[in-house]
Amino acid sequence: MSIDYSEKIPNNVDLASDRRLQRALESWQPNFLSWWKTMGPAVPTQDVYLRTAVDVGKEGWAQFGHVAMEEYRWGVFLAERGDDRRIAFGEQKGEPVWQQVPGEYRADLQRLIVIQGDTEPASVEQQRRLGETAPSLYDLRNLFQVNVEEGRHLWAMVYLLHAYFGRNGREEAEALLQRNSGDLDSPRILGAFNEETPDWLSFFMFTYFTDRDGKYQLGTLKESAFDPLSRTCEFMLKEEAHHMFVGTTGIDRVVTRTCELMREHDTADIAPHGGVPLDVIQKYVNFHYSVSLDLFGSERSTNAANYFTAGLKGRWQEERRKDDHQLTEGALSIASVRDGRIASDEVSALLALNLDLRNEYVKDCENGLTRWNRVIERAGLDTRLSLPHVGFNRQVGLFSEHHVTPSGGVVGPDAWKAEEDCWLPSAADKAHVQSLMRPVYEPGKIAGWIAPPTTGINGKPFEYEYVHLS
Repeated sequence: MSIDYSEKIPNNVDLASDRRLQRALESWQPNFLSWWKTMGPAVPTQDVYLRTAVDVGKEGWAQFGHVAMEEYRWGVFLAERGDDRRIAFGEQKGEPVWQQVPGEYRADLQRLIVIQGDTEPASVEQQRRLGETAPSLYDLRNLFQVNVEEGRHLWAMVYLLHAYFGRNGREEAEALLQRNSGDLDSPRILGAFNEETPDWLSFFMFTYFTDRDGKYQLGTLKESAFDPLSRTCEFMLKEEAHHMFVGTTGIDRVVTRTCELMREHDTADIAPHGGVPLDVIQKYVNFHYSVSLDLFGSERSTNAANYFTAGLKGRWQEERRKDDHQLTEGALSIASVRDGRIASDEVSALLALNLDLRNEYVKDCENGLTRWNRVIERAGLDTRLSLPHVGFNRQVGLFSEHHVTPSGGVVGPDAWKAEEDCWLPSAADKAHVQSLMRPVYEPGKIAGWIAPPTTGINGKPFEYEYVHLS
């Protein structure tokens, strides 16, 4: 299913055969472009070395080249359709998947699509001014690649709203451009997408932790019985992988440079030498990990159970699971606070679907910590980074009314306040990181607080001129 780039809106869904839908999306397009110009990347560029999707197959699906940002061809791309795909879970397990929205699930499906769609432009808004302090042209290019793909993911959800949800869907598509990250009157739906991304360390943490949540949410929607949503999310996951690569390798490079400075100056206090101390990196891990955990919702959820039973949203890698895919039996151990201590209870697997997904996410996050700690170990240093307890700094779920330390202790509000700056980035930490944010736009050069990448993009060297600035 190659993508037709001769159309005003590139697509592989035969948009030309549905003139009403085509006109509706073409009328939405100018609003999107206006939003991009006002809320998208603030750094003016001539062109950027970007990856553009040209096919949805497993091989050769994208091409690279310098593209003027305002001419990037956003569009609507769905993965190839299976010949005889069947519903893999829930009460209708084994029945053919849906090509249209069943009336009884219309409101729930629309809500799931709107929430997913709302996260895509939000991250672009959060990262709008980051390019002004890019540590290298390589990093600036990666930022812009993430931004244009988040824009395309917005298109993916808007297509579904326009194509399958009538007037209400069109109104929701307009609202996706009217909410803005951090806006007091019209904020984004999910809390993590109203947080600031003021510096590149925050950006790398966001793309590692928060975009990884996106991976798992898309993975559950990929299992949906609503086939157009499933196929949309399957293709989005191809692009999402790059966002997490940016976060993984970005933090890797910060840790590498930190270790170099620690060895060079024989001290952990490398702030005066232009680096980010390991204890500050740990605080940023604590914050972004805990905020991202909130995106999974409450550990015990009847909504998630209902979505599963109806076939709207499955589990991560549903078809690899070795059970009845209906969860008529089984339980998960769930942690909460009881009598001032962390306690464990059992909850039916059906009610603990958010927890099940979060557990998969936590295991995945630990891989990054292993990687970064290997860098520290090779440098001959004793410090290690770690994920805090899942109850730490939570605003959503069973821990939201309690103060839990990174090590899993339950403390009162006074004790929390006394130690908060030891666990989360303090005003001084943020000010120091911000002080390091100075742009480096010369090809082959890089800021002193981060190491260069080991390889460039698409076989190009690090010294390649990935971005031509205006």
